[in-house]
Amino acid sequence: MNLMTLTGLLVAALAGVAMAVQGSMNTVMGKVIGILEATLVVHVIGVLVALFAVFGLRLGEGSLGALGKVPYYLYLGGALGVIIVLGVVFSMARAGVANATTAIIIGQVATAVLIDYLGLFGLEKIPFSWWKGLGLVLLAAGGYFMLYR
Repeated sequence: MNLMTLTGLLVAALAGVAMAVQGSMNTVMGKVIGILEATLVVHVIGVLVALFAVFGLRLGEGSLGALGKVPYYLYLGGALGVIIVLGVVFSMARAGVANATTAIIIGQVATAVLIDYLGLFGLEKIPFSWWKGLGLVLLAAGGYFMLYR
């Protein structure tokens, strides 16, 4: 495994840690102010942090001037962000952090395999293998076992 791949996996693992912590925090906020209201607050704060990073710290690497070149359907990612936060807050409050996160990960991996295989959104096609299929089955089995108390 090369350094770039290893770095990417480390960042992904850290994002997973952040997701579990953020989801837990958002769930508690949702219990205080409401699920949709917590989703709004999370996104407003996210916008402010992103604005500061891009304009205040000049950390952006791209160009907002190229927005017109982005295919229209890719803007749905913003709406999906709202659905994701709502879904995380809703599910963690009802199923627990570990169970909800396990279900989220299973859904993510299964969808990611399909996106890779089909090369959706202009991404490179990555062939499906029986090893990946076995990995999905084992991941689902692990999710099933997570439900036992």
